[in-house]
Amino acid sequence: MSTVLRIINSRYPSTTSAPGEALLSSFTGSTPVVLDSPHSGTFYPDDFRFVCDAAILRRAEDTHVEKLYDFAADLGVAWVEAHFPRSYLDANRNTTELDVGLLDGAWPDPVETDPEVLSKVRLGKGLIWKYTDEGIPIYDRLLGVQEIQQRIARCWKPYHEAVSSAIDAAHARHGYSIHLNCHSMPAVAGSHATDLPGLVHADFVVGDRDGSTASPELSQKVAAFLRERGYSVEYNYPYKGVELVRRYGKPEEHRHSIQLEVNRKRYMDEATLELHDGVNDLRRDLKDLVQMLLETDPR
Repeated sequence: MSTVLRIINSRYPSTTSAPGEALLSSFTGSTPVVLDSPHSGTFYPDDFRFVCDAAILRRAEDTHVEKLYDFAADLGVAWVEAHFPRSYLDANRNTTELDVGLLDGAWPDPVETDPEVLSKVRLGKGLIWKYTDEGIPIYDRLLGVQEIQQRIARCWKPYHEAVSSAIDAAHARHGYSIHLNCHSMPAVAGSHATDLPGLVHADFVVGDRDGSTASPELSQKVAAFLRERGYSVEYNYPYKGVELVRRYGKPEEHRHSIQLEVNRKRYMDEATLELHDGVNDLRRDLKDLVQMLLETDPR
């Protein structure tokens, strides 16, 4: 086992005896706000069996995002976190967003046909990743149908159940909910990361799928708060939000879901994955942002 993999696997216990406990963590809140981090997982299950360089594969992680929001419990904010890596299974994709060419047999369930939705699948970034952000193949084999079904059962379903339950509980307590779907992005988009390779990213991207998953006024309030703190902010470009906000954002029911992307250069060295001093100011500003949301009734 490589040094990188030993570091990865030392953070969390083996999944052989109790996989559900190791692949996901969450805690309930008492406020209307729910935070989740689907892409910061660093536990690489033994059955992944990838063949690309582990250090390159780790660039796909939203590394350290969970540390940026480690104040959640103190504020009474619900938190859901994936420990499995997005390259193993991307919880921010629908189960229909599957490249069936990766499989060694026929897939028994529906698959996506919408060309716009399939853009990520074509890049190798569907539910199960085919390529790294640099276009390097992750596997040298076809994957078993049962293997993918097990990943969905162990990772996708429990994660979505946790997010859905947290939002339902917040809404039941307060009559509304504000869900912040927490991500990070590289300073510059990779060749196979998006349809805009080489794009230099702003400090933040606020996404609500063109106002369909959250009140645009609430989303703009988030963007304005961050701009006042000196950050550059884009709205719905180049990231509008994907499955988690699409599935749970229903502003007409006072259920607001916003995807928030933060540029990794603001808090870490992208080459070494080490945190730098910028993390302290960023964490403070994110805490203040969440505090502002706690004081906001979007009804």
